[in-house]
Amino acid sequence: MDLLSKGKNLESLEFLFNQIKIKSIKSVSGGSTHRSWHIELISGERFFAKTTGVNLFSSLKFEYKCLNELRKFADSKYLEIPKPFKLDKNKEFSILILPWLPLSFGNQYNLGKGLAILHKNSSNNNLGKFGWEEEGFIGKRKQKHGWESQWGSFFVKYRLIPQISCAIKNKFLDNNAFNYIKKIERFLNNIEVKPSLIHGDLWSGNVGTINKKGAIFDPACYWADKRADISMTKLFGGFTKDFYQGYEYIYPRNIEENNNHIDDIYNLYHVINHANIFGGGYVNQAKLLLKNIHKAIN
Repeated sequence: MDLLSKGKNLESLEFLFNQIKIKSIKSVSGGSTHRSWHIELISGERFFAKTTGVNLFSSLKFEYKCLNELRKFADSKYLEIPKPFKLDKNKEFSILILPWLPLSFGNQYNLGKGLAILHKNSSNNNLGKFGWEEEGFIGKRKQKHGWESQWGSFFVKYRLIPQISCAIKNKFLDNNAFNYIKKIERFLNNIEVKPSLIHGDLWSGNVGTINKKGAIFDPACYWADKRADISMTKLFGGFTKDFYQGYEYIYPRNIEENNNHIDDIYNLYHVINHANIFGGGYVNQAKLLLKNIHKAIN
């Protein structure tokens, strides 16, 4: 994707900005599946762009749709979600252009409050089922699409089984893992859950603050138990007490009621995904989570 930074490509991108001249394109740190860019126009407007291979256009298309769906239920007074500007591809690369967000890492109270409002608004307008209509992505790996009326059935069939099957193929886990997930399915089907639209990949690298507002981006969303987002905030850290206080302002006592085994169940998906991508310590972490879950819901 270094071609994007060469002068000959400035003109080829200017049609995306209604022929406004591009002043500069600079590479910035980004994810493992794409290159990231800061684009400044002669007019002074600034944008954030992601580029990836033509064969991965669907990953950018998924993000484009997720962002637009999340924006439908968000309250912009508390939560900033970038509105996609352009999605396009040519023979060399695919590109998603977003507004440039002047991110900082300040007080997270409104980040938590804004996320809770998004969860609540979407839950009040839910589809009556769990899932997503198109194939998505979680990091480098595909996120299976489909729908189920029961939460446990969806989470096991469309989230855990694909990851566990891959882990068994990679010889990280053995077939006994399937015995664990049968219990998980029964357990989740027996708890009261209303579908909410979740971010789906809510770690500290995908959030920030802008002045006094929160900001979220890089989603992998689907209709799920809202607690799946909260559980992931506890997996890698980076979320402050202010964040949880803001969330509890909308959903009182929700965090305390989110027992450790619920967190373990929802984070199992992400840990096995990381094991399948990176291996290493994530493999042992996945095995430990499975044992803890087995003991908790046996």
